[in-house]
Amino acid sequence: MKRTVFFISDSTGITAEALGSSLLSQFEDIEFERIALRFIKTPEQAEEVVRRINEAGAKDGQRPIVFDTIVRPEVREIIAHSDGFVIDFLKSFIGKLEEELQAQSTLSVGRSHTIDEQGRYFSRIDAVNYALSHDDGVGTEGYGRSDLILVGVSRCGKTPTSLYLALQFGVKVANYPFTPEDLESMRLHPALKRHKSRLFGLTIDPERLHEIRSERRAGSQYASRRQCQLEVRDVEALYRREGIPHISTTRRSVEEIAATIMTEAGIQQRN
Repeated sequence: MKRTVFFISDSTGITAEALGSSLLSQFEDIEFERIALRFIKTPEQAEEVVRRINEAGAKDGQRPIVFDTIVRPEVREIIAHSDGFVIDFLKSFIGKLEEELQAQSTLSVGRSHTIDEQGRYFSRIDAVNYALSHDDGVGTEGYGRSDLILVGVSRCGKTPTSLYLALQFGVKVANYPFTPEDLESMRLHPALKRHKSRLFGLTIDPERLHEIRSERRAGSQYASRRQCQLEVRDVEALYRREGIPHISTTRRSVEEIAATIMTEAGIQQRN
């Protein structure tokens, strides 16, 4: 089964896409064609959006799903009269919050991303820059400025997790890939040893690791099942010996991996 989904916003669309995608993730057996329409601020733009929604519905033979975070009432009203199944996040929640808080909302376009807010924005950019300059074992001399150091074998998900933690939570994350030499000696790199309390390990199912590495270097020893099995076995033994907390990234999204790490490592959002 396939359904067309529209994410409509008068700003960047991040909120609509994040909330909508979270809801859609609960329906694994349905294929969704996703269309994001951003910076929809005028009635004329809204009319064009309605045309596209109705056109998609006629083509699919069933009404599209529409998630919107539009602020202006006149624009929201036009979209509400489309042939789609419209979920208006602001209308659904703002009214209830106004009643509970006994206050009127500002309903400013792009308010959720006015970056509060400059400090919050620059904090995240700083964290992203830190992650990039301390990726894949680079910049070990700067580990003292980290909030967290992710360790694990090559291609187990350290880099995307580091960047997600930086961008979403403002957490400064370095990452270090264990080499076969590291695992053979069963010793932590001196920089890791000095900051052991900041280490958090990632592991992965060897078969899944074999698949990922084969996409990059098919037929190599690096990607062989045997090599993947040995590295995962050795790194998990190292975690146990050194008392390094760790989780498996197999069958987990980067969002779930990041949230689990934040919880288990006791790290709070930095902004």
